[in-house]
Amino acid sequence: MNTHTSLDKNPNNDIRTAWKFISLLGLVGAFFIISILMLWAGRISTVRSLFAIDSVQAWWYVTRAAGLTSYFLLWLSMVWGLVIPSKFFHPALETTFSYDFHEFLSLLGLGFVALHVIVLLFDQFLPFNLLQIFIPFIDSYRPFWVGLGIMGFYVLLIVTVTFYIRKFIGAQAFRSIHVLSLLGYLAATLHGLFAGTDSALPFTKILYAVTSLIVIFLTVYWVVVGTITKRELAEAKLRAAREKAKTVAARRKLARR
Repeated sequence: MNTHTSLDKNPNNDIRTAWKFISLLGLVGAFFIISILMLWAGRISTVRSLFAIDSVQAWWYVTRAAGLTSYFLLWLSMVWGLVIPSKFFHPALETTFSYDFHEFLSLLGLGFVALHVIVLLFDQFLPFNLLQIFIPFIDSYRPFWVGLGIMGFYVLLIVTVTFYIRKFIGAQAFRSIHVLSLLGYLAATLHGLFAGTDSALPFTKILYAVTSLIVIFLTVYWVVVGTITKRELAEAKLRAAREKAKTVAARRKLARR
């Protein structure tokens, strides 16, 4: 939700940043694999009852795990996009790294959304065709909630594209478009809750509840901080104008003498 700042060209900073991105990829890969394993470990009755596992096609486990992973990444991107302008973790987070990290999370999240969608073309448990994947509200399975997810994907895709055209559209338009990511995240959350086959499970209920509450809190915090900051800037400009007026009046008074 802010303009991008280039990373420092110091080689040590580049190495640290690279390791941070590699670590993130490792964590995301682990999250994705663990999600598949938890959804696929149907031999244990307690796990089966917790995650509603049954003997279905392997592609179905992959698309479910990809959907959960993409949601987690998009949520993390939302969190990063909210803490940067509100400076919630300032100065613990490096500002230059935070912008790049936010952009990277968005791209990675969309990548897993693409995996989630592409796998549906090969899945035999709940097959989708190309039109149903790209055109909202025309499929037979929970069309409204699936269509809402498609719309959310398009919104988040547009927001992510603005990372690369911000020099042409300007900082104000970039920030305004970025606010739409809140709508994209809301659509993704509702899609997961009402279209996802795992939404009734304790695992996903906790995930959606915790992540949504965090986003709501940070959104309110961002709005409050932004309002206070604008008010302080307005008051500072007013004080500066008054001081300038007093200075000009004093100079005129001296000139008359």
